[in-house]
Amino acid sequence: MLHLANRFGAVFRFHLSVWLCLVLAGSLLAGCGSNQELSVESSEQPRSLSTAADVSASGANTPVPSGERTVKDELGHEVTVPAEPKRIFAPYLEDSLLKLGIKPVAQWSNGNMEHEYLKEDLKDVPKLDFSGGLPSPEVVMSYNPDLIILHTATYAANGTYEKYAKIAPTYVFQNASGDMEKSLGTLGELLGKSAEADQALQAYRQKVNEAKEKLDQAVGGKKVAIMRFAAKGVSLMGGNYLCGYVVHQQLGVGRSKLVERENSANVTMETLSTLDADYIFVINAYGQGTQRMKEMTESSIWKSIPAVKQGHVYEVNDEYWLGSGLIAYEKIIDDTVKLLVK
Repeated sequence: MLHLANRFGAVFRFHLSVWLCLVLAGSLLAGCGSNQELSVESSEQPRSLSTAADVSASGANTPVPSGERTVKDELGHEVTVPAEPKRIFAPYLEDSLLKLGIKPVAQWSNGNMEHEYLKEDLKDVPKLDFSGGLPSPEVVMSYNPDLIILHTATYAANGTYEKYAKIAPTYVFQNASGDMEKSLGTLGELLGKSAEADQALQAYRQKVNEAKEKLDQAVGGKKVAIMRFAAKGVSLMGGNYLCGYVVHQQLGVGRSKLVERENSANVTMETLSTLDADYIFVINAYGQGTQRMKEMTESSIWKSIPAVKQGHVYEVNDEYWLGSGLIAYEKIIDDTVKLLVK
């Protein structure tokens, strides 16, 4: 019995030893497997982050959207312009905005007066009346602009700039109407529309050159007077702004000596007799110069002017002859060529 018991005990101890070895081996294998999985995860994670960093550093084909920019306006204010401004408040710059494919949040008006030549394009844009002065900050704020652009320094005077700048970044032109080509380029940069501005300017310059060539051949050396009849008086427009800039500066048509060095000159019955012009373009400003026009054009002095005697007097459309922007300027060019090139 003892022998059998010893044999059974020996066999049992043998199998127990084998079983313990197997359990231990399994535990070791499980541990190795677990460590291997951890090692793979640890080695793959840094490779993924490294790749992302490399792509970012190399600027691979994923464009990074541009952020805000700080620029100086023409009055020296530092203005932080949004990356992609969407809601633009820019009274009296509607023409240029439309050229860039942008509609403002509100449009300029003056009582019943508005940009008639832009009426169709702006039919869905609310009118803002400037007849009583600039709108209050509360009114401007109601349109929730993310960028305000003022077309002249006078709009920013008397603390208006400081008030508007609290509503949204505010950029001020010294006088955007003085050089609309430059102004349009600036607007293109501010609004992320430089390509559109360049395209519009290229087409416009081509139009100017073609018209200038025709006018040089037809009326080279002759002069045009642009007379503006308004409620407050009669003036001769010079060559530094609006239609005067287009006709005299860009198209190269001569101007009267009365405005050789002036932006404008008042015209009275006394000075009318000295008007030196081969052609006269008449503008009835917003229909408010009708009475003054009647008084002057029915006078004997008017009828004695050579341009009048020759039938070289043309009334032009005040809607765009007093407009500011390339859309208006293109219409002025068309009228000038039509009237002077026979």
